[in-house]
Amino acid sequence: MAEIKKEWREKGFVDEPVGKELDLKKEIRRMCREKDAVLLAHYYTIGAVQDVADFIGDSLALARKAAQTDAKMIVMCGVHFMAETCKLLSPDKKVLCPDLTAGCSLADSCRADDLRKYKEEHPGYKVVSYVNTTAAVKALTDIVVTSGNAKKIIDTFPKDEKIIFGPDYNLGSYINSVTGRHMLLWNGGCHVHERFSVDEIVKLKKENPGAVVLAHPECKGPVLAIADVVGSTAVLLKYSTEHPDATYIVATEAGILHEMERACPDTTFIPVPPEVSEGSIGCSCNECEYMKKNTLEKIYNALRYEWPVVDVDPAIARDAVKPIERMLELS
Repeated sequence: MAEIKKEWREKGFVDEPVGKELDLKKEIRRMCREKDAVLLAHYYTIGAVQDVADFIGDSLALARKAAQTDAKMIVMCGVHFMAETCKLLSPDKKVLCPDLTAGCSLADSCRADDLRKYKEEHPGYKVVSYVNTTAAVKALTDIVVTSGNAKKIIDTFPKDEKIIFGPDYNLGSYINSVTGRHMLLWNGGCHVHERFSVDEIVKLKKENPGAVVLAHPECKGPVLAIADVVGSTAVLLKYSTEHPDATYIVATEAGILHEMERACPDTTFIPVPPEVSEGSIGCSCNECEYMKKNTLEKIYNALRYEWPVVDVDPAIARDAVKPIERMLELS
């Protein structure tokens, strides 16, 4: 078993075959009950994972929901920084991440050492970090924001406050535009939201007259400029469920369509495809390959072996939870 676990650790997940005769959803729910575990699924995971979860939502909302439960164990089906956030808010619970290699291009675009150096180069600036960051980056942050509350939080600062906003350049640029600020923006981005095609949106609007364009603020400026509704995944979902008679063109990770279609089965949702480089084959989807690493097989094995476990260094955790608490006080 020790040798097998060494292989697992090298891969970052339990790569043990699961019998085809098993009803994985049933077994996962059974182990959740037996191990007193709560299963969280981000909107961008595959539909089968969302279907078996206790709670579906955005990263911070899920971490807060898990913290409010009496569960002893959290299984975070999302990406690694989300599991860290769960640990920050539930330090006494065991946190599992079905695949440790499920990273995040946005979180990876801002390393703690680089942010520390940037802060030294810009004394007197407050650091506002998007929640899509590592615990180490949060520990260097004055206050955390989500895509849903970023404007509200920024509006609490004096108009002349010097602010560094990171790591998502597009989100920061959008917040600058709606607040009249001139925050210094970290040059990071989500590889999924960066590649939505403006030309395809224009084409889809012509093919679907009257369709409403929904866009996440992590998208590029030209995409947001032609969107009818800009907001977090939760905001976009809420809008679509409150207006089910419309046809929607959706510019965010395609996984959200599973929940949108479940909530509004008679509504048409059209995912925006990514830009296609010259010579490449077009694709009608724009998905995060990291989110899609969460599978029923990996969740089953994670619960069975209670691994991979995500921990946060206590010294980092002490500082990283503070900007989250400040955000919650204001929002």
